[in-house]
Amino acid sequence: MTTRRPAARPAAAPTAGREPAERDPVARLHVDVPLPHLDRLFDYLVPATLDAEVTAGSRVRVRFAGRLVDAFVLERVARTEHEGTLAFVERAVGTEPVLTAETTALFRAVAERWAGNVVDVVRLGVPSRHARAETSTPKPPGALPELATDLSGYRAGPSFHAAVAEGRAARAVWTMRPGDDWPARLAEAARVAHDAGRGAVLVVPDARDLARVDAALTAALGTGRHVALSADLGPAERYRRWLALRRGVVRVAVGTRAAAYAPVADVGLLAIWDDGDDLHAEPRAPYPHARDVLVLRSALTGSALVLAAHARTAEAQQLLENGWAHEIVAERGVLRASAPRVRAVADDVELARDPAAAAARLPTLAWRTTRESLAAGHAVLVQVPRGGYVPSLACARDRTPARCPVCSGPLAAASERSAPVCRWCARAAPGWTCPTCGGQRLRATVVGSARTAEELGRAFPGVPIRSSGGDHVLADVGDEAAVVVATPGAEPVCGGGYGAALLLDGWALLSRPDLRAGEETLRRWANAAALVRPGAPVIVGADAGVPAVQALVRWDPGGFAARELSERAELDFPPVSRMASVTGPAAALSELTSALHAPEGLQTIGPVPVGHDGQRLLLRVPRAAGADLAHALKTAAAGRSARRSADPVRIQLDPLELL
Repeated sequence: MTTRRPAARPAAAPTAGREPAERDPVARLHVDVPLPHLDRLFDYLVPATLDAEVTAGSRVRVRFAGRLVDAFVLERVARTEHEGTLAFVERAVGTEPVLTAETTALFRAVAERWAGNVVDVVRLGVPSRHARAETSTPKPPGALPELATDLSGYRAGPSFHAAVAEGRAARAVWTMRPGDDWPARLAEAARVAHDAGRGAVLVVPDARDLARVDAALTAALGTGRHVALSADLGPAERYRRWLALRRGVVRVAVGTRAAAYAPVADVGLLAIWDDGDDLHAEPRAPYPHARDVLVLRSALTGSALVLAAHARTAEAQQLLENGWAHEIVAERGVLRASAPRVRAVADDVELARDPAAAAARLPTLAWRTTRESLAAGHAVLVQVPRGGYVPSLACARDRTPARCPVCSGPLAAASERSAPVCRWCARAAPGWTCPTCGGQRLRATVVGSARTAEELGRAFPGVPIRSSGGDHVLADVGDEAAVVVATPGAEPVCGGGYGAALLLDGWALLSRPDLRAGEETLRRWANAAALVRPGAPVIVGADAGVPAVQALVRWDPGGFAARELSERAELDFPPVSRMASVTGPAAALSELTSALHAPEGLQTIGPVPVGHDGQRLLLRVPRAAGADLAHALKTAAAGRSARRSADPVRIQLDPLELL
């Protein structure tokens, strides 16, 4: 075995008693050892006994640094550049090649963009092997149903379908109108690609959205023509479905973020729903975002791409303004007919009627709207930003935040009569005393969904109160008089649409110390408001002059995204620039930055303390220098790895949270 430069070459295994294969006897592979300085190709001899099993894309076991490790074969070659003795491949792991030329190129591109290791990216996209799944026989597909699509209400919608049918690399940002059946629209686009003889990959944030799109694809394609990929399936079933894609048995895949790497051959359509949802951000190294993975894949393969959502991110807006993508939006008349009537609790008209509306959590307008909807026999959706009963407490006298006397964590209450409990260490603090004034009475600073449901139940006796959030998320509710209290992202679908919606505690979303606070607030509001009947009231618990509120009132997420992108450009924040977050002990950060070959235009922000003994450093470069920054960080990390530096450093490019 060898690297391009054998300086870090592990010791070779003995070769006695083995003969190499006659044809292309050298396997060039990546070893599954996640160390930056070993993120390169190694050469091993293929024994004649494994000649048929060791192919490009297959999994093997090799001896590396004295132990057996997994490896992925990229290619077979006739000769090696290494002058010494090569070790043999120990054995093949199954007979199924798991890498293709397309997915290998994608894994490499992702690793380069996010300063990661190729094997780390392969782990994200290739499930673990289960031998029994390799022998399973797929069921034959059912009849292909008749399907008629009508996108006449969307500007550029029909032309996008035509481009997908013709195999062109059309890229679009699709703002779905409220009330539209977005799973059906995505399934119809996948059907267009399928009928053109090409594949499709659809990516959604969570299992609930996955179930909806899975059902829509079954309606559009019939049975047996697509697979749904999710970690909830279990390793064996997930691998079986993944193999169906790798073998070309089915050509359409839908799943959560890992589905962005699905091995669909000749992919004609890539789609992602609600790219602003933070569930699309991978929490494992190298921390890629599913949206950006699909953008990379579209550029590499020339396939069509659509970013669909009710709201719009600054990243999607940048693709539009750069001319890389075009927008699909509803005609204004169609939008007016389908949008709800949005009002802020503190607008001028309501303040004239109810001067206390600006301070009340549930002002007169909210109560009146709820009563009218329930009287009409319709459900009311109440969105509450925080779960629990009272997730935050403070001194009733001077508003000092209540903190645990042991670990200084925030105190919360699980019920009206329960003692406050620390949210960090779970210790009860029944005798809490304010360190500022000595008071012992507490008040709620944030009200959770459980207490909100309790208050509404008292106000509307006899009306069903349903809660959705946390470990208990409802998929749907019936079209009947009921109050549904949900946290953001857990709002169930109501057959026929909700009769009204209350979006409470807008300040809790808007005041978060986050670059994306306004964008994220509008996204959560729009997703909830889209579940309401056309023309039905939506009451927003925020000041009418807030830009996010105005965007929701006008149902203009595109205008808000353009404003957001412009403001970030003035401050040189992503996505106009590229930023890297480097976190670790102070000595480790100093070691890494001292070895960093700074790209042109590099700005350093920080470091700032993180945790007990860590620091966080932000590095910013112009967007055009993003690749140089990733390469420089990868090289510096490889140097630390080769020196066996003890303290780990986390490198994350394009982090969602900057503050």
